[in-house]
Amino acid sequence: MNYLRFINSLSQARQRSPIRLMTEILYKSPPTMISMASGMPNASQFPFEEATFKLTDGTSIEINNTDMKKALQYNPTPGIAGLHSWLMSMLQHLHKPPNFSLGDGDQKTELLITTGSQHGLCMAFEMLFREGDKVLMSSPVYSGTRSILEPYKPEYILVESDKDGMKPESLKNKLSRWSKEDAYSDTSDIPRLLYTVPNGDNPSGVSLTLERRRDIYKICQDYNLLIIEDDPYYFLQFNKPRLPSFQSMDVDGRVLRFDSFSKVLSAGIRVGFVSGPKALIYRIQLHMEASVLHSSAVSQMIIFKLLEKWGMDGFLAHSEKVAEFYQQRRDVMLRAADKWLTGLAEWNVPTGGMFLWMKLPGVQDTKDMIMKKAMKKEVLFVPGDVFDVSEGTSQYIRACYSVCSDEAMDEGMKRLASLIKEEQR
Repeated sequence: MNYLRFINSLSQARQRSPIRLMTEILYKSPPTMISMASGMPNASQFPFEEATFKLTDGTSIEINNTDMKKALQYNPTPGIAGLHSWLMSMLQHLHKPPNFSLGDGDQKTELLITTGSQHGLCMAFEMLFREGDKVLMSSPVYSGTRSILEPYKPEYILVESDKDGMKPESLKNKLSRWSKEDAYSDTSDIPRLLYTVPNGDNPSGVSLTLERRRDIYKICQDYNLLIIEDDPYYFLQFNKPRLPSFQSMDVDGRVLRFDSFSKVLSAGIRVGFVSGPKALIYRIQLHMEASVLHSSAVSQMIIFKLLEKWGMDGFLAHSEKVAEFYQQRRDVMLRAADKWLTGLAEWNVPTGGMFLWMKLPGVQDTKDMIMKKAMKKEVLFVPGDVFDVSEGTSQYIRACYSVCSDEAMDEGMKRLASLIKEEQR
C-alpha cells in the first residue's frame, strides 16, 4: 500500500508536536525520572480529589486520588495507557485484524482514542480528502458524514443498495469507467475512498451481508480503494452471530475503522476510537496533537475503570443486553407501523441500529409535511432529504425507536397515518 497516494498535502505537511512527544516520553519513563520539560500544571492545585460512580446493577466503580490525578492531567494523544491497551485487546478479540502483529510497518494495526467516533471520522476525511474528490457511498447517507464532506464540494458516486446493503455489482459498474491500472496512476481521477456503515445503517437500518462484504473488499482490492468503515452500531446487530467487519478481512491494510461507545455506554461521555494501518493512524494523531491534544482523560478513565471491572466477557454481555433492548424497541415500532401504516408506507425490517426508514409513496416532499404540518399534530420525524446528497425532494422519513414508550410509538404512527392521508387528499 502506497499511503501517500491517499493522504492530502495538508496532512502530509503536519509535523509532530515536540511538546506532545515529551509528554509521551514522560509517561513511558521510570518514576525516578526528573522532568522539567513538560508544561504540566501541578495536579495538587486541582479541586477534584476522587469520584465514585454507582452503576445500574447496584455496584460501583471508584477513581481514587492517584487515578484522578492522572485523569486530570495532560495525557498522551493516543489515549491513557490502560484504556488504549484494553481496546487493542478487544480489537484483537472481536476482529482479529490480519495485520495486528505485523512488526512495526506502515500496515500494522494501530488505534487512536477520539472524542466520539465522528471526531475520528472528521479527522480522517480531513487527512484524505481534497476539494472536488470523488467518494463512493450508498444513499441514503448519514447526515453527519455529509456535514463533514460538503465543504470539499465532493462528487458523490452513489452505489445502489437494497435491504442487504450496498450492491457489489453496482459498485463494480460504477468503477467500470476506469481501468484497474488507473488505481495506481497519479493523474487519474479514479475514486480513492469508499464510505460505508456496514451494520444498522443510519438511517436505513440495513446491514451488509457477509457475502457482500467479501465481494466489496475484493473490488476495493482490484481498484485500490481505502474503505472507511463507520461502525457505531456494531454492538447493536440483531442477528447473531455478529457479522465479521471489513477490518477482520483486511489483509492489505486498506480499512480505517471507526468505533463508538455512544450506543452502549454513554453518548455524552464522548469516547470513540479509530483503528487501522499505522501510517494513517499516525497522520490522524498529528491532527489531534495540533488541535484537542487528546480526548478527555476523565471520560477515558471512567470507561477504563468500568471495563476493568467488567472484563471482556462482562462488557460483551452488557452489549448483548443493549442489542436485545433495541431489538425489542424495533419490534414495538414495527407492530405500530403494521397497525397504522399498512398501505400508506413501505419499509424494510432493520437488522440493527435504532432507526426505521420509511417511504411514503403518496407524499412527494416529506420535508414540507414534517416541518410544516407534523409539528401541529405533535409528532416529529426526520425528513429524508437530510440524508439525500442529491438535494432534491424526498419521499422518505426516518423514525427512531430508541426512546419512545410503546404507547408513544403507537400514537405517533397513528398521527403519521393521519398526516399521510391528509397529504393524499
